Amino acid sequence: MPEETHIVLPTFETLLLAYEAPIAIVTINRPQVLNALNALVFDELERAFGILVTDPTIRAILITGAGEKAFAAGADIKELSLTDDASGERLSLRGQSVFAFIETCGKPVIACVNGFALGGGCELALACTLRIASENARLGQPEVKLGLLPGYGGTQRLPRLLGPSAALRLILTADIIPAAEALRIGLVDEVVPATALLDTARALALKIAAQAPLAVAASMEAVRQGADLSLANALSLEAHIFGRLSGSADKHEGVAAFLEKRTATFIGK
Repeated sequence: MPEETHIVLPTFETLLLAYEAPIAIVTINRPQVLNALNALVFDELERAFGILVTDPTIRAILITGAGEKAFAAGADIKELSLTDDASGERLSLRGQSVFAFIETCGKPVIACVNGFALGGGCELALACTLRIASENARLGQPEVKLGLLPGYGGTQRLPRLLGPSAALRLILTADIIPAAEALRIGLVDEVVPATALLDTARALALKIAAQAPLAVAASMEAVRQGADLSLANALSLEAHIFGRLSGSADKHEGVAAFLEKRTATFIGK
């Protein structure tokens, strides 16, 4: 038998990366500053997701924060204090770029929101495919208190998720809301006890990972791109993607397994 090959994981300063194939867990590991997002965190998130996207053994990704107090309590205020017009725009574009990469990476990403998810931390959760929160989670976009607005995609993703009025209420008041309220307005998908957060997310990730990976990626693509199109154009997009999947090996395997009353073995091709 051929020897198994293993990816050699890089060492990160601000992240922990754990493999539990077919899932991976990315943990922002700056608990001493409530997992605040600085330039190095963005660089390392981009590196980590670049590794996971190209690994066919990983079919779903969890992201969380170290410690019990925070998922990510926002941008690094020391970095923000040094920005001017030009550097502030560059900082916003950098955060937007990394979060867009996470959003469009082709694999489902589940935010496991423990404790505070404020400002950039809330925006990171918004860029994920799904959001599960612990009962002690607190979420918000309080940037207006700093004379800013959500700059890592919050002014765009939040209205698409909640609707303009609910999004503006959260942004303009700078309110920090508990997990139960976040669930009520649709900001998170599920609320569980803190001790059950990762296990709940793992179970969900494994359920998704058991499906055909091309179909999972295509479904996310269709929903994401179709949201910005007219219904007619979105339906055309759906048909195109449906056709693309119809010729895949996974589709033939899925149909054959159904007809033969057995569990499908998907290979992502």
